[in-house]
Amino acid sequence: MGWEYSEKTKQLFMDAVQGKPGTHLGEIENPDGVGEHGSIACGDAMRFTFRVKRHPSDPTQDVITEARYLTFGCTSAIASSEALCEIIESGEYTPITALKIQNKDIVDFLEGLPEQKIHCSVMGAEALEAAVYNWSQRRGVDLKKLGIDLHDDETEEGRVVCKCFSITEPYLKRKIRELNLRTIPQVTSALKAGGGCMSCHHVPGGLQDILDEVWSGPQAAVAVAKPLVPLSSLTVDETPAGGLADFSPFQFAKKVERVIDEFVRPGLKRDGGDIEVVDIKGTIIYCGLRGACKGCAGATRTMKLMVERILKEQVDERIRVIEV
Repeated sequence: MGWEYSEKTKQLFMDAVQGKPGTHLGEIENPDGVGEHGSIACGDAMRFTFRVKRHPSDPTQDVITEARYLTFGCTSAIASSEALCEIIESGEYTPITALKIQNKDIVDFLEGLPEQKIHCSVMGAEALEAAVYNWSQRRGVDLKKLGIDLHDDETEEGRVVCKCFSITEPYLKRKIRELNLRTIPQVTSALKAGGGCMSCHHVPGGLQDILDEVWSGPQAAVAVAKPLVPLSSLTVDETPAGGLADFSPFQFAKKVERVIDEFVRPGLKRDGGDIEVVDIKGTIIYCGLRGACKGCAGATRTMKLMVERILKEQVDERIRVIEV
């Protein structure tokens, strides 16, 4: 299935995978705060680190001066992580004021995300919270005395509701309230819960029961602190969902060419390069980099992290790109 990304999202992604100056893919050595969210098993994971300029007497006035991330995920995961780092570094945030950054701020910075990719912006906000909690432990800051509860213990005894992605009941209840999630599709889009085998949707104690409990209980009327960007305001490409089976070989080739023209070639041309599709055999795409990109030390990285990743998302997840 394909998704329509904004030009801002595509540019941030391409700059990051090409390692351009000013991007944030990497890890800070001896960081002041480190946090992780997600897991490789569920397909998306992020490690977020930051460094602060320490205040001489009041650690709550430390200012974040540098932010970096490592992520295992898609175009939107990388772009969302870049957006988070840029927002933080340009805003002179303290770790505590950085907690005000919501997933909606990340989506707005990217000029929109497809509905199915909202969970990538949520992942960044969660990794930031974990890093701030880690900073508070290192600096001896009692967040609870400041009225801040980062739910550091909520997964220890929590019942696992979504076994595919190991998502617990306490986490689900908190995020459903925070993000104002009202339906199972919204929960899946924002948190990935229920996006695997879907057996947790309507079983006793499953997603629907949790939604009913949250929105019929005494806390249902409480104002939501972190509203999720409205799902109705986002658009999704109408590419057939079944992948290659929905295209003839000719249609598949045209789709590949169109995606390369729209998503890949513009970024390469900005660096004086280009790309040529040499041959297509099934889901194997044989490509060659041209111009300034030909023979570049980062050519293999570009092929795998940019070209192949984009084609997997936009055309068919079984695609492999071979450099020729």
